[in-house]
Amino acid sequence: MRVVVQNDEYRVRVRSRARWRRRAATRGALAALALAALASACAQDGSTQVRPAPGQQRRLQAPAARALDSYAGRLRADYTARAAAAKRWGLSAIPLKAPPPPAKKPHVTTRKGFEVDDHEELGLPPVFTTVPTKQKVVFLTIDDGAEKDPAFLRMMSDLKIPYTAFLSDYLIRKDYGYFRKMHARGVTLNNHTLHHRYLPALSYRSQKREICGMQDVIRKQYGTRPTVFRPPYGNYNQDTLRAAKSCGIEYAPLWDEEVYVDHWEYRESDRDLHPGDIVLTHFRGRKEWKGTMPDMIRRFLKKVTAEGYAVARLEDYL
Repeated sequence: MRVVVQNDEYRVRVRSRARWRRRAATRGALAALALAALASACAQDGSTQVRPAPGQQRRLQAPAARALDSYAGRLRADYTARAAAAKRWGLSAIPLKAPPPPAKKPHVTTRKGFEVDDHEELGLPPVFTTVPTKQKVVFLTIDDGAEKDPAFLRMMSDLKIPYTAFLSDYLIRKDYGYFRKMHARGVTLNNHTLHHRYLPALSYRSQKREICGMQDVIRKQYGTRPTVFRPPYGNYNQDTLRAAKSCGIEYAPLWDEEVYVDHWEYRESDRDLHPGDIVLTHFRGRKEWKGTMPDMIRRFLKKVTAEGYAVARLEDYL
Protein backbone atom coordinates (compact mmCIF):
# COMPACT_ATOMS: atom_id res chain seq x y z
CA MET A 1 0.00 0.00 0.00
CA ARG A 2 2.80 2.30 0.90
CA VAL A 3 4.42 1.83 -2.51
CA VAL A 4 1.20 2.58 -4.34
CA VAL A 5 0.74 5.78 -2.32
CA GLN A 6 4.32 6.79 -3.06
CA ASN A 7 3.72 6.11 -6.75
CA ASP A 8 0.55 8.23 -6.67
CA GLU A 9 2.40 11.07 -4.98
CA TYR A 10 5.16 10.74 -7.50
CA ARG A 11 2.67 10.91 -10.37
CA VAL A 12 1.08 14.03 -8.83
CA ARG A 13 4.48 15.64 -8.48
CA VAL A 14 5.39 14.79 -12.06
CA ARG A 15 2.13 16.23 -13.37
CA SER A 16 2.61 19.43 -11.30
CA ARG A 17 6.13 19.92 -12.62
CA ALA A 18 4.87 19.41 -16.18
CA ARG A 19 2.19 22.05 -15.72
CA TRP A 20 4.78 24.48 -14.25
CA ARG A 21 7.12 23.88 -17.22
CA ARG A 22 4.26 24.53 -19.69
CA ARG A 23 3.33 27.77 -17.91
CA ALA A 24 6.97 28.87 -17.82
CA ALA A 25 7.27 28.12 -21.53
CA THR A 26 4.14 30.15 -22.23
CA ARG A 27 5.47 33.08 -20.21
CA GLY A 28 8.76 32.87 -22.03
CA ALA A 29 7.02 32.88 -25.41
CA LEU A 30 4.97 35.91 -24.46
CA ALA A 31 8.09 37.74 -23.28
CA ALA A 32 9.82 36.90 -26.54
CA LEU A 33 6.86 38.24 -28.51
CA ALA A 34 6.89 41.45 -26.47
CA LEU A 35 10.61 41.90 -27.09
CA ALA A 36 10.11 41.28 -30.80
CA ALA A 37 7.33 43.87 -30.95
CA LEU A 38 9.52 46.38 -29.13
CA ALA A 39 12.40 45.72 -31.49
CA SER A 40 10.09 46.17 -34.46
CA ALA A 41 8.88 49.50 -33.13
CA CYS A 42 12.45 50.70 -32.58
CA ALA A 43 13.43 49.63 -36.07
CA GLN A 44 10.57 51.60 -37.63
CA ASP A 45 11.02 54.96 -35.91
CA GLY A 46 14.60 54.82 -34.63
CA SER A 47 13.43 55.42 -31.06
CA THR A 48 14.58 53.45 -28.06
CA GLN A 49 11.59 54.44 -25.95
CA VAL A 50 8.70 52.11 -25.25
CA ARG A 51 5.58 53.30 -26.98
CA PRO A 52 2.59 54.05 -24.77
CA ALA A 53 -0.50 51.94 -24.85
CA PRO A 54 -3.19 53.10 -27.27
CA GLY A 55 -5.29 54.60 -24.48
CA GLN A 56 -2.34 56.60 -23.18
CA GLN A 57 -1.47 57.74 -26.67
CA ARG A 58 -4.93 59.20 -27.23
CA ARG A 59 -4.80 61.07 -23.95
CA LEU A 60 -1.37 62.54 -24.78
CA GLN A 61 -2.45 63.66 -28.25
CA ALA A 62 -5.73 65.26 -27.18
CA PRO A 63 -4.22 68.59 -25.96
CA ALA A 64 -2.23 68.98 -29.18
CA ALA A 65 -5.32 68.25 -31.25
CA ARG A 66 -7.34 70.75 -29.26
CA ALA A 67 -4.61 73.38 -29.70
CA LEU A 68 -4.54 72.75 -33.45
CA ASP A 69 -8.32 73.02 -33.66
CA SER A 70 -8.20 76.25 -31.65
CA TYR A 71 -5.53 77.71 -33.95
CA ALA A 72 -7.52 76.73 -37.05
CA GLY A 73 -10.59 78.32 -35.51
CA ARG A 74 -8.73 81.57 -34.91
CA LEU A 75 -7.49 81.59 -38.51
CA ARG A 76 -11.03 81.09 -39.79
CA ALA A 77 -12.36 83.82 -37.52
CA ASP A 78 -9.57 86.20 -38.57
CA TYR A 79 -10.21 85.56 -42.25
CA THR A 80 -13.95 86.04 -41.81
CA ALA A 81 -13.39 89.32 -39.97
CA ARG A 82 -10.96 90.60 -42.62
CA ALA A 83 -13.34 89.63 -45.41
CA ALA A 84 -16.19 91.45 -43.69
CA ALA A 85 -14.03 94.56 -43.15
CA ALA A 86 -12.92 94.58 -46.78
CA LYS A 87 -16.55 94.40 -47.90
CA ARG A 88 -17.60 97.21 -45.54
CA TRP A 89 -14.95 99.52 -46.97
CA GLY A 90 -15.65 98.74 -50.60
CA LEU A 91 -12.58 96.61 -51.37
CA SER A 92 -12.87 93.97 -54.07
CA ALA A 93 -10.07 91.87 -52.52
CA ILE A 94 -8.99 91.18 -48.96
CA PRO A 95 -5.67 92.91 -48.13
CA LEU A 96 -2.85 90.45 -47.57
CA LYS A 97 -1.45 90.01 -44.07
CA ALA A 98 2.15 91.06 -43.57
CA PRO A 99 4.64 88.36 -42.55
CA PRO A 100 6.14 88.48 -39.06
CA PRO A 101 8.80 91.18 -38.62
CA PRO A 102 12.32 89.97 -39.41
CA ALA A 103 14.20 88.51 -36.46
CA LYS A 104 17.27 90.39 -37.66
CA LYS A 105 16.52 93.85 -38.98
CA PRO A 106 18.05 94.73 -42.35
CA HIS A 107 21.03 97.04 -42.55
CA VAL A 108 19.73 100.32 -43.98
CA THR A 109 22.17 102.56 -45.84
CA THR A 110 21.87 105.78 -47.83
CA ARG A 111 20.70 105.30 -51.40
CA LYS A 112 23.40 105.93 -53.95
CA GLY A 113 23.22 109.50 -55.19
CA PHE A 114 21.36 110.70 -52.09
CA GLU A 115 24.50 111.28 -50.00
CA VAL A 116 25.73 114.61 -48.65
CA ASP A 117 29.38 115.57 -48.12
CA ASP A 118 31.03 113.40 -45.45
CA HIS A 119 27.77 111.53 -44.94
CA GLU A 120 29.38 108.31 -43.74
CA GLU A 121 32.32 109.96 -41.99
CA LEU A 122 29.99 112.09 -39.86
CA GLY A 123 27.68 109.17 -39.13
CA LEU A 124 24.65 111.04 -40.46
CA PRO A 125 21.20 109.38 -40.66
CA PRO A 126 20.77 107.27 -43.81
CA VAL A 127 18.50 108.65 -46.53
CA PHE A 128 16.66 105.87 -48.37
CA THR A 129 13.59 105.14 -50.47
CA THR A 130 13.42 101.36 -50.04
CA VAL A 131 14.16 99.04 -47.14
CA PRO A 132 16.39 96.09 -48.14
CA THR A 133 14.17 93.00 -47.90
CA LYS A 134 13.12 90.10 -50.11
CA GLN A 135 9.68 89.95 -48.53
CA LYS A 136 6.81 91.22 -50.69
CA VAL A 137 5.95 94.11 -48.41
CA VAL A 138 5.61 97.86 -48.85
CA PHE A 139 5.41 100.60 -46.22
CA LEU A 140 2.70 103.28 -46.16
CA THR A 141 3.78 106.70 -44.84
CA ILE A 142 1.49 109.74 -44.52
CA ASP A 143 2.76 113.31 -44.27
CA ASP A 144 1.86 116.63 -42.63
CA GLY A 145 -1.52 116.28 -40.82
CA ALA A 146 -3.81 118.75 -42.61
CA GLU A 147 -6.85 116.43 -42.99
CA LYS A 148 -8.29 114.87 -39.84
CA ASP A 149 -10.87 112.43 -41.17
CA PRO A 150 -12.47 110.19 -38.50
CA ALA A 151 -13.52 107.72 -41.22
CA PHE A 152 -9.85 107.21 -42.09
CA LEU A 153 -9.05 106.20 -38.50
CA ARG A 154 -11.96 103.75 -38.46
CA MET A 155 -11.01 102.28 -41.83
CA MET A 156 -7.38 101.67 -40.98
CA SER A 157 -8.24 100.15 -37.60
CA ASP A 158 -10.98 97.99 -39.11
CA LEU A 159 -8.71 96.71 -41.89
CA LYS A 160 -5.67 96.50 -39.56
CA ILE A 161 -3.43 98.29 -42.09
CA PRO A 162 -0.20 99.62 -40.52
CA TYR A 163 1.14 103.05 -41.47
CA THR A 164 3.54 105.70 -40.23
CA ALA A 165 2.71 109.40 -39.83
CA PHE A 166 5.15 112.29 -40.35
CA LEU A 167 3.65 115.36 -38.67
CA SER A 168 4.17 119.12 -38.86
CA ASP A 169 3.10 121.10 -35.81
CA TYR A 170 1.49 124.04 -37.61
CA LEU A 171 -1.03 121.62 -39.16
CA ILE A 172 -1.81 119.44 -36.14
CA ARG A 173 -1.81 121.93 -33.25
CA LYS A 174 -5.54 122.71 -33.58
CA ASP A 175 -6.39 119.04 -33.00
CA TYR A 176 -3.63 117.16 -31.19
CA GLY A 177 -6.37 114.82 -29.98
CA TYR A 178 -6.97 113.34 -33.45
CA PHE A 179 -3.38 112.13 -33.63
CA ARG A 180 -3.52 111.02 -30.01
CA LYS A 181 -6.24 108.56 -31.07
CA MET A 182 -4.00 107.46 -33.91
CA HIS A 183 -1.06 106.95 -31.56
CA ALA A 184 -3.24 104.96 -29.15
CA ARG A 185 -4.00 102.56 -32.01
CA GLY A 186 -0.32 101.75 -32.48
CA VAL A 187 0.64 104.25 -35.18
CA THR A 188 4.12 105.75 -34.87
CA LEU A 189 4.14 109.56 -35.04
CA ASN A 190 7.35 110.90 -36.57
CA ASN A 191 8.98 114.25 -37.26
CA HIS A 192 8.17 116.43 -40.29
CA THR A 193 9.34 119.76 -38.73
CA LEU A 194 7.42 122.55 -37.03
CA HIS A 195 6.43 124.61 -40.09
CA HIS A 196 7.19 122.47 -43.18
CA ARG A 197 9.72 124.91 -44.59
CA TYR A 198 12.25 124.33 -47.36
CA LEU A 199 15.15 123.39 -45.13
CA PRO A 200 18.19 123.85 -47.43
CA ALA A 201 17.41 127.58 -47.58
CA LEU A 202 17.74 127.87 -43.78
CA SER A 203 20.83 128.16 -41.61
CA TYR A 204 21.97 125.23 -39.50
CA ARG A 205 20.57 126.92 -36.40
CA SER A 206 17.16 127.48 -37.99
CA GLN A 207 17.01 123.93 -39.28
CA LYS A 208 17.84 122.61 -35.84
CA ARG A 209 15.04 124.71 -34.36
CA GLU A 210 12.57 123.30 -36.89
CA ILE A 211 13.58 119.67 -36.26
CA CYS A 212 14.35 119.68 -32.54
CA GLY A 213 11.30 121.84 -31.87
CA MET A 214 9.07 119.19 -33.46
CA GLN A 215 10.80 116.53 -31.39
CA ASP A 216 9.73 118.43 -28.28
CA VAL A 217 6.14 118.79 -29.48
CA ILE A 218 5.74 115.08 -30.15
CA ARG A 219 7.32 114.15 -26.82
CA LYS A 220 5.08 116.59 -24.93
CA GLN A 221 1.85 115.63 -26.70
CA TYR A 222 2.35 111.90 -27.25
CA GLY A 223 5.01 110.84 -24.77
CA THR A 224 7.65 109.67 -27.27
CA ARG A 225 10.64 111.25 -28.95
CA PRO A 226 10.93 110.12 -32.59
CA THR A 227 14.05 108.61 -34.12
CA VAL A 228 12.70 108.94 -37.68
CA PHE A 229 12.45 112.20 -39.64
CA ARG A 230 11.36 113.14 -43.15
CA PRO A 231 12.49 116.51 -44.54
CA PRO A 232 9.68 118.56 -46.13
CA TYR A 233 9.43 118.09 -49.90
CA GLY A 234 12.22 115.50 -49.58
CA ASN A 235 14.82 118.29 -49.69
CA TYR A 236 17.84 118.40 -47.38
CA ASN A 237 21.53 119.22 -47.17
CA GLN A 238 24.35 118.34 -44.80
CA ASP A 239 23.12 120.85 -42.20
CA THR A 240 19.70 119.17 -42.27
CA LEU A 241 21.10 115.77 -41.40
CA ARG A 242 23.57 117.16 -38.87
CA ALA A 243 20.76 118.99 -37.11
CA ALA A 244 18.54 115.91 -37.23
CA LYS A 245 21.27 113.74 -35.71
CA SER A 246 21.79 116.25 -32.91
CA CYS A 247 18.07 115.94 -32.07
CA GLY A 248 18.20 112.14 -31.80
CA ILE A 249 17.17 111.23 -35.34
CA GLU A 250 18.56 107.93 -36.66
CA TYR A 251 16.77 107.52 -40.02
CA ALA A 252 15.61 109.87 -42.78
CA PRO A 253 13.34 107.87 -45.13
CA LEU A 254 12.03 109.41 -48.35
CA TRP A 255 9.80 107.42 -50.74
CA ASP A 256 9.78 105.43 -53.95
CA GLU A 257 6.12 105.90 -54.93
CA GLU A 258 3.41 108.42 -54.10
CA VAL A 259 -0.29 107.60 -54.12
CA TYR A 260 -3.11 110.11 -54.61
CA VAL A 261 -6.85 109.65 -54.61
CA ASP A 262 -6.92 109.29 -58.40
CA HIS A 263 -3.43 108.17 -59.50
CA TRP A 264 0.06 106.95 -58.57
CA GLU A 265 3.43 108.59 -59.20
CA TYR A 266 6.74 106.72 -59.36
CA ARG A 267 10.40 107.47 -58.79
CA GLU A 268 11.63 104.51 -60.84
CA SER A 269 11.35 104.23 -64.62
CA ASP A 270 9.62 100.82 -64.45
CA ARG A 271 6.64 102.47 -62.68
CA ASP A 272 6.09 99.48 -60.43
CA LEU A 273 6.31 98.31 -56.83
CA HIS A 274 9.36 96.55 -55.41
CA PRO A 275 9.92 94.63 -52.16
CA GLY A 276 10.54 97.08 -49.33
CA ASP A 277 9.34 100.20 -51.16
CA ILE A 278 8.25 103.19 -49.09
CA VAL A 279 5.01 104.73 -50.36
CA LEU A 280 4.15 108.35 -49.63
CA THR A 281 0.75 109.98 -49.34
CA HIS A 282 -0.68 112.96 -47.43
CA PHE A 283 -3.42 113.80 -44.98
CA ARG A 284 -5.71 115.34 -47.59
CA GLY A 285 -9.45 115.53 -48.26
CA ARG A 286 -11.93 116.92 -50.75
CA LYS A 287 -10.53 120.45 -50.48
CA GLU A 288 -7.33 119.32 -52.21
CA TRP A 289 -8.32 116.00 -53.81
CA LYS A 290 -11.23 114.69 -55.82
CA GLY A 291 -12.09 112.37 -52.99
CA THR A 292 -11.43 111.39 -49.39
CA MET A 293 -8.65 109.63 -47.55
CA PRO A 294 -10.64 106.35 -47.58
CA ASP A 295 -10.87 106.76 -51.37
CA MET A 296 -7.08 107.09 -51.49
CA ILE A 297 -6.62 104.01 -49.31
CA ARG A 298 -8.89 102.00 -51.61
CA ARG A 299 -6.72 102.96 -54.61
CA PHE A 300 -3.56 102.14 -52.64
CA LEU A 301 -4.78 98.72 -51.46
CA LYS A 302 -6.20 97.78 -54.86
CA LYS A 303 -2.77 97.97 -56.52
CA VAL A 304 -0.79 96.60 -53.61
CA THR A 305 -3.04 93.58 -53.14
CA ALA A 306 -3.37 92.86 -56.86
CA GLU A 307 0.42 92.68 -57.16
CA GLY A 308 0.74 90.29 -54.22
CA TYR A 309 2.12 92.75 -51.66
CA ALA A 310 1.23 93.17 -48.00
CA VAL A 311 1.54 96.40 -46.04
CA ALA A 312 4.07 96.15 -43.20
CA ARG A 313 5.02 98.48 -40.36
CA LEU A 314 8.10 100.53 -41.25
CA GLU A 315 9.45 100.65 -37.69
CA ASP A 316 9.54 96.84 -37.55
CA TYR A 317 12.29 96.95 -40.20
CA LEU A 318 14.39 99.79 -38.76
